[in-house]
Amino acid sequence: MKKLLIASLFVSSFTFAQQTQKPPLHGKNWMAITGKPLAATAGSMIFQKGGNAVDASCAMLAATCTMWDVLSWGGETQALIYNPKTKKVIAINAMGVAPTGATPEFFKSKGMNFPPQYGPLAATTPGTPGGICFMLAEYGTMSLKEVLAPAMDLAAGYPIEAQTANSIERGKDQIKQWQYSKQVFLTHAGEKREAPEAGEIFVQKDLLNTLTKMVEAEQNALKTGKSRKEAIYAAYDRFYKGDIADEFVRGAQEQGGLITKADLANWKPIEEEPLQTNYKGIDVYKLKQWTQGPVLLQALNILENFDLKNMGYNSAKYIHTVYQAMNLSFADRDFYYGDSYVAPEEPMKGLLSKSYAKQRAAQIRMDRNDANAGPGDPYPFEGKTNPYIGLLKSRGYDVKDTSNKRGFAPTHDQRQLASITDAEYKDALWMGTTSVEAADKEGWVVSITPSGGWLPACIAGRTGVGMSQRMQSFVLDSTINPFNVVAPGKRPRVTLTPSMALKEGKPWLSFAVQGGDTQDQNLLQFFLNMVEFGMTVQEASEAANINTNQLWLSLGGNKTADRAPRSGNLLLHSNTPEWVRKELRNMGYTLSFEDRTSGPINAIWFDWKHGSFWGGSSNHGEDYGIGW
Repeated sequence: MKKLLIASLFVSSFTFAQQTQKPPLHGKNWMAITGKPLAATAGSMIFQKGGNAVDASCAMLAATCTMWDVLSWGGETQALIYNPKTKKVIAINAMGVAPTGATPEFFKSKGMNFPPQYGPLAATTPGTPGGICFMLAEYGTMSLKEVLAPAMDLAAGYPIEAQTANSIERGKDQIKQWQYSKQVFLTHAGEKREAPEAGEIFVQKDLLNTLTKMVEAEQNALKTGKSRKEAIYAAYDRFYKGDIADEFVRGAQEQGGLITKADLANWKPIEEEPLQTNYKGIDVYKLKQWTQGPVLLQALNILENFDLKNMGYNSAKYIHTVYQAMNLSFADRDFYYGDSYVAPEEPMKGLLSKSYAKQRAAQIRMDRNDANAGPGDPYPFEGKTNPYIGLLKSRGYDVKDTSNKRGFAPTHDQRQLASITDAEYKDALWMGTTSVEAADKEGWVVSITPSGGWLPACIAGRTGVGMSQRMQSFVLDSTINPFNVVAPGKRPRVTLTPSMALKEGKPWLSFAVQGGDTQDQNLLQFFLNMVEFGMTVQEASEAANINTNQLWLSLGGNKTADRAPRSGNLLLHSNTPEWVRKELRNMGYTLSFEDRTSGPINAIWFDWKHGSFWGGSSNHGEDYGIGW
């Protein structure tokens, strides 16, 4: 009887009776959700002053950077914005680039197989200050002074929360390597606990000075008759071309970094056309292939060929099918994705082709895990010949074999033991970032996944700005990915991936999550939870997910073995029934279990029937939302 009762949770006609750990948010005027309660409050303050969703999202982003919510001001910003005036989704690329001197030869000369995880040599140029200025100038309504006011109050001193304070304490040995970082973070240097205590007023004078300089530049421009937009770009110029840039570069180079003044001056954010696919009448939008975002689109295209609902939520068959679709998509990500502004050109038309997805779906064996899942050949689906056939064959992949009967092991997966522990591997898999979601009654919708400069962070001189660590997402070996080899002025292929969905031409869902390589795994399942199984946005954000480790890590160790895929390695929620576990083991999976199987998902669902917003924010982090 007990087994029958538990089994009812896995049938396709899922009835969600249990109360969620967090209540859903409701609002009709606006909604603000992000990684910290105080930062969500910053968004609400801007809304209450008459700002739109872009204004509020910029304020939340500035606040989360100031609070070191696994990112800082020197990191990077990626955004999707729905513009109600044009009724289109636009993409904002505020990802920094590799600096002068960042070549494969440079890092290999230091004995590295990948750029480093931490320190000044891990840093791309800062993207977030420029991203905030660009979004605010082009689509906001308020001044930079108004939008940065909450962040400046935080920099002047705020009661630091335990999560950040304890992160500082855990990373203090690394922080001590960098003179400017230890002066900011180790407020009790020499004592047993050198980091701030939870609730202690944490002051960042140098960062406050940097933000003050940006606001001064804006206000001085306004006094000379410049427009709101021109004044915001004056602040932008002071950061990237003025005295802030001088100090940032000096501090970075003093500590061994490569970033030059020209690197900052030549960088700029870019507005792009997002990529998209349609899944059962819903248009899903993601950023381009300089992120991992198209993975979700590819996986949806593959899964469209299966009857997921009738498999049942998190049944063994459902888990197996989703896992296989993700592996095929990630194999393509790991080989074909890279900076779309630098040659060679990625075959995105083929990768997002429904016909290609149908071919990939046919490769899935329903009786066991495919430990050999590798990149496919999307080139014929855009009328071209694959120039990398020889490279793929040298790695043990036969892309001409589209059957599901392959029985070879690719050369990268000989089950070598990685040099990092399981705990370190999981940390690398989940590492970094936060998310920002905002919407207003005028129709503006914003989804942001910012990151970079997380603790332990290396601060650049007296700017108070922690430098990015995103260089580690490049490869040095073109046989791993010929599109993502490090080069000066190039963007790394990042994990960061905001999401948006429209239905019948109107916003339907805006969603994002933190968690490194797991981001699009969790967002895929969150989306399917709502579309296939009828969950509410809060239920879907809390629901148990699965994670695959059968992919190349984008973040982590400097050795190839640290990053290599772990075939058949499947993370399940600890409440997974024994009969599901048994069936999956019989399919060749190696199982592990956690109470947490997803990063903190934040989302807004648009209830057009009632003219209101539903907000969801999972129970896995300090993420928080406010609506009105």
